[in-house]
Amino acid sequence: MRQTVGGPVSVSAREITIEPVTRIEGHARIGLRLDENGDVAEARVHIMSMRGFEKFIEGRAAEEVPGIVTRICGICPWQHHLASNKAVDGCFGCEVPPAGRLLRELTQVLAHISDKVLHFFFLAGPDFFVDSHQFAAGNIMKIAAQAPELAKRVIEMRYRGQMMLERFAGRSIHPDAIVPGGFSKPMSRSERERLHAEALDQLEFARFALDFAKDRVFSRFDAGLMQLGEINTGFLGMVNPEDGSLELSDGILRLMRPDGSFHEFLGREYTDFIGEHVEPWSYAKFPYARAWGEGFSMLLDDPRGIYRTNCLARINVADFIRTPLAQAELLEFRSLFGRPAQSTMLYHWARLIELLYACEKVVELLENPAITDQQVRSDVVPKAGRGVGCVEAPRGTLIHDYSTDENGFITRANLIVGTTHNLAPINMSVNRVARDLIKNGEVTGEALNRIEMAVRAYDP
Repeated sequence: MRQTVGGPVSVSAREITIEPVTRIEGHARIGLRLDENGDVAEARVHIMSMRGFEKFIEGRAAEEVPGIVTRICGICPWQHHLASNKAVDGCFGCEVPPAGRLLRELTQVLAHISDKVLHFFFLAGPDFFVDSHQFAAGNIMKIAAQAPELAKRVIEMRYRGQMMLERFAGRSIHPDAIVPGGFSKPMSRSERERLHAEALDQLEFARFALDFAKDRVFSRFDAGLMQLGEINTGFLGMVNPEDGSLELSDGILRLMRPDGSFHEFLGREYTDFIGEHVEPWSYAKFPYARAWGEGFSMLLDDPRGIYRTNCLARINVADFIRTPLAQAELLEFRSLFGRPAQSTMLYHWARLIELLYACEKVVELLENPAITDQQVRSDVVPKAGRGVGCVEAPRGTLIHDYSTDENGFITRANLIVGTTHNLAPINMSVNRVARDLIKNGEVTGEALNRIEMAVRAYDP
């Protein structure tokens, strides 16, 4: 059996371990087992840590929890912060004033911008901007050496996006600006004017980024790359209940089958439509489409109940995008790939369409005079109840489900984060790439990097 490997890989006669999976927002390893012919018999993505947030927030005062769960993820703390506050609102029966909802949405969409820049240029970018034979050296520093002006602009725009959040809301990481019943402070007119000017710069960068990617990256997506990790699944994402357009903050959930038909439901109804499967080899949960009534299976030739989330899912389930520039890009995307698009590599293209939408949306929100209204918070009285907070995090639909007692303390919590929805599809995509590229015991470094590329597409 002949094996050629590179990177953080250990190989025995019949087993291959990639640890850690590089350039992702977390920790994982990939285990491959070969059969007697040297072909892949089994491929698994292992999540190696148990977080435990669902248990250790039990007994806490509900209003404390939105500040605790931001520690779940240092990359998307704003989405956890918002989803948690929405769940507490539900427990206590809060009504958020219009200006409070606008400020909540503003921080949520602003956080999406810097996250998408991070993933496309810092994490996934080296797979496309660095020569394929240099895969082992692929990182942002390689991009900086090859294209210093591009790297400088990318780093500057991500920094400025983070600072927009920090200057207005106090923190860009581990936020505390959203509170039960609304937002902690109103926006001044001067803050609005400064943020609006900066938002226009972000929008210009988003237009540049998409044009750059279509010219330098997506134009090189040949048949082999388009088939990398491709699987046939359903999709889950949030849409506007009035017209089915893309939503990131407030809406209903749409669960689409691979054929394009779909169920729609409120966030608090998720348990009727989504089940949670457990595998003995992982600490993570594997959600599946309970509503389809077909159970759970990750078999490549017989998948059951498998759906995906994140940006590709959102632009698949949405009927259209309300902002004009992103809508034009969506129409072009669908003319090329149809609906729903299934290629895993198209997550990168969808991510930049969403970046454009997020930048347009920030400008739109800041041009709404109601955003500076002084009434941003309603009174809150702790009580017994159940609340489900649902938002679209960069990595997918985020669900926080809390129950409280008569004193407002958490008695039960269930969380499904964006990446959790995608764990079964990630395993399937890795399985597909590994089976396609590893034959007769020949294992190349480039093949192993392509297996990691399938993981990175989901931005886990």
